[in-house]
Amino acid sequence: MMEQDAFDFVIIGGGPAGEAAAYMARARGASVAVVDRELFGGSCPFWACMPSKTLLHAAAVHAGGGDYDWSHASDRRDYMINREGTDTPSDEGHEHGLEAAGAVAIRGTARLAGPGTVVVSGAAEDRTLRARHVVIAVGSAPTIPSIEGLESITPWTNREATTTRTLPESLVVLGAGPTGIEMAQVFARFGVPTVLVAPHETVNPKDHPRNSAAIEAGLRRDGVDIRTGVRAVHIEARAATSGAHRVQLSDGSSVEGHEILLAVGRTFPLSDLGLDTIGVDVSSRPPAVTPDLRIADGVFLIGDPSGPEMHTHLAHYQGEIAVRIALGDKVRPDYSAIPRAVYTDPEAAGVGLTLEQAIDAGFDVFEEVVDLAMTAKGYVAEASGHVTIVVDRRSRSLRGAFIAGPAASEVIHEAVLAIKTQTTIDVLADTIHAFPTTARVMGGLFAQALRRLEDGT
Repeated sequence: MMEQDAFDFVIIGGGPAGEAAAYMARARGASVAVVDRELFGGSCPFWACMPSKTLLHAAAVHAGGGDYDWSHASDRRDYMINREGTDTPSDEGHEHGLEAAGAVAIRGTARLAGPGTVVVSGAAEDRTLRARHVVIAVGSAPTIPSIEGLESITPWTNREATTTRTLPESLVVLGAGPTGIEMAQVFARFGVPTVLVAPHETVNPKDHPRNSAAIEAGLRRDGVDIRTGVRAVHIEARAATSGAHRVQLSDGSSVEGHEILLAVGRTFPLSDLGLDTIGVDVSSRPPAVTPDLRIADGVFLIGDPSGPEMHTHLAHYQGEIAVRIALGDKVRPDYSAIPRAVYTDPEAAGVGLTLEQAIDAGFDVFEEVVDLAMTAKGYVAEASGHVTIVVDRRSRSLRGAFIAGPAASEVIHEAVLAIKTQTTIDVLADTIHAFPTTARVMGGLFAQALRRLEDGT
């Protein structure tokens, strides 16, 4: 074995988690190899976060009467993902960035072959890497559900939805989580008849109910036909007179779309990584991850498969933390204040626990809520939504905060920091917030909460 094939870290997966781990390791002087079988950078810059947010921006301008037609939006998206004039985006920037930092970027399919050994295939011959630490950062892939007739069509996943250069004649979106709701709004705002099939009674069901209600209202305003509490049970290819696919739903009704977007969840690609060679069984469930992100001695699992939630920002955080742990820092990941956001119109964001979750966890809490439409920000921006905070009486601190409305994804970070640092309501209420902003609205709730604490109610 050649000396250059021995590394302090071998990172399997070059997405946000893997890149963050690589850059942190190189900053600390460790030798690094990063292996990716497709695009360095992962899904986020090419198939997910960046193209979807670019299209959401274009759709918002278009819906507001701006000069931003689909051709312009598609071209701008291609520019953002380095795909101008080609079918596959270029990841040269990500690859060159890793190499400039001193990492070795290897394109191929990696699998473990025992402790500290990674075999990479894909070139003329396999390449064997030795590693003091292996970091698995393979992300996730769209879940393909079991629906009768699905095999008779070629459905879209987030890849096709975020990279199509042609608007579909009509669209059915199966699943109403972040991908489903964001892409439904994009296409509806560009005039595509769009049906959103939500298997739960609310859209974005893991969000705060007020956030979900605000998102649903925004989608309906834009013309999205939302079917809640139903699932697709059968698909008939090109069965409609228009040539669209017909989707039979669990309540006996049907919907039609020329394209079917699958947005029903994510699957973790762990089965082909050779984890059995280090004693880890993934045949029936994801492996158990220790509080320090390990699944075996010298092997870390970060990003989507590690949990507790799936976000690019969490993956990046775990990548850095895993390397610090491996190099001996006395740190552990802190998941007490993970921000969540969706970028629909209105935006919705949250952190921490809802009132019900906090009560179930045994906290003595109360909730303060304001209708954003009745605030200065609501008046000047002609905006609706809400700001909600959940306050712990005993610690006089925040347990949760939730916002739907302008700049929700930015404003939420004051609450993120407050929860992480356990900043008291006394300090938050004494903090000056610029007028008239959504942050100022939340500041008003801090003042209301302080009065309630002082009154003992």
